[in-house]
Amino acid sequence: MKKVIGLGGIFLKCQHLEETRAWYSKHLGIQLESWGAQFFYKDDPNPEACSNLSFFKTSTEYFEPSASAFMINFRVDDLDALLVALREEGVPLVGDPVTEGEYGKFAWVMDPEGNKIELWEQAK
Repeated sequence: MKKVIGLGGIFLKCQHLEETRAWYSKHLGIQLESWGAQFFYKDDPNPEACSNLSFFKTSTEYFEPSASAFMINFRVDDLDALLVALREEGVPLVGDPVTEGEYGKFAWVMDPEGNKIELWEQAK
């Protein structure tokens, strides 16, 4: 099914990584792990369903080829079906999809503004 089912996460580039992480913790009460924070969905049939907030150094290459200081990750229902539809619509992928992994499946596209978008089918 060609469908986004939720926000998978927001990833931010930070010039002052540790200071930014400390600000989010102190002022917004977000409990951070070394990689960021998770926000779980109580009503989702998948008990592991969550959104993530993660911080990256400005030197990260993970957002490339985008020059944006952020990347949005969308949770999708069926990544394989979505990729077929995107290819049929002429939307090029950025890099190769990750079809197996501990956290699920991933693929990347660029939006018309040059922002890299991560598509994520969470592991069941």
